[in-house]
Amino acid sequence: MKYKKLAGTELNVSRICLGTMTYGKQNTEQEAFAQLDLALAQGVNFIDTAELYPVPTAAETRSLTEEYIGNWIKARNNRDKLIIGTKVCGPAKMVEYLRDDIAHDERNIRIAIEGSLKRLNTDYIDLYQLHWPDRQTNFFGQLGYEHDASNDGTPLLETLTVLKTLVDEGKVRHVGVSNESPWGVMRFLQLAKEFDLPRIASVQNAYSLLNRTDEIGLAEVLYRENIDLLPYSPLGFGVLTGKYLKGTPKNSRLDLFPAYQRYMTPNGVQATQKYVDLAQRYGIDPAQMAIAFAASRPFVGSTIIGATTKAQLENGIAAIELELDASLLAEIEAIHNACHNPCP
Repeated sequence: MKYKKLAGTELNVSRICLGTMTYGKQNTEQEAFAQLDLALAQGVNFIDTAELYPVPTAAETRSLTEEYIGNWIKARNNRDKLIIGTKVCGPAKMVEYLRDDIAHDERNIRIAIEGSLKRLNTDYIDLYQLHWPDRQTNFFGQLGYEHDASNDGTPLLETLTVLKTLVDEGKVRHVGVSNESPWGVMRFLQLAKEFDLPRIASVQNAYSLLNRTDEIGLAEVLYRENIDLLPYSPLGFGVLTGKYLKGTPKNSRLDLFPAYQRYMTPNGVQATQKYVDLAQRYGIDPAQMAIAFAASRPFVGSTIIGATTKAQLENGIAAIELELDASLLAEIEAIHNACHNPCP
């Protein structure tokens, strides 16, 4: 396994991060334990979760993912070997069962962190992230920003002040954001500097061969401000494995949850076919090529991968050792230029 100090922190994270949003929905607790054991044995020390996981989220499975991870930590007594990132959710109808009037204010963040600490069987979170913005903006594939000053949510200064309190209390070591825009990242940095508040270390956004929109505006911020991107969905919900090109396999994610069509647009399918064909010409597994590409970007800290089987997880972890040569990268760029960000 390869490791990297997360930007501006002492956290020496594995370059592959274990995503866990299937635990409690597609994966049983026993299967979650097996995945966690395998990942740790392969050198993965960075685990990503969230208070609302598993996904799709539902009241009957609320927070089971954190609970499974916490039970594993208790059973293995290995908290000191792990770097744990979790997230407090933002406002949305899909998570109204968690709390009334969800926002990134003191009440909500306090309830969320105390719940996560209890479920995870830990006294502290290494990286505590805002899952998505409290304000009206573009995330989860939205395009065409429309300004709505009446829906600005909790002031960012208030949110960051609450996070400072958690850091001061020792419950959080570092903070990050997720599904955030360049403006949001820069505003958080400005407030941190102006008011001596925690500086965000990372941005967890969707990034893959099918969605490189963060290169347009956010990448410059990451470079210049020394912040790491933590890409999620580097396989586009499994689409970039190529397994959906000839139909939908039974019990696959898109079979179980057909509404998740973000990466199955006509242009996305066309681009996927080209990337799969390219990988096969080079004798490379398409999934490993996609993960290796995301991990190879200089603004990336750790690439988040998820799996429902141990075989998928082993394959994904091994991708960190794959070096993509210049000729292959040039062909990837040619496909990208012809099929530009088909699934933002």
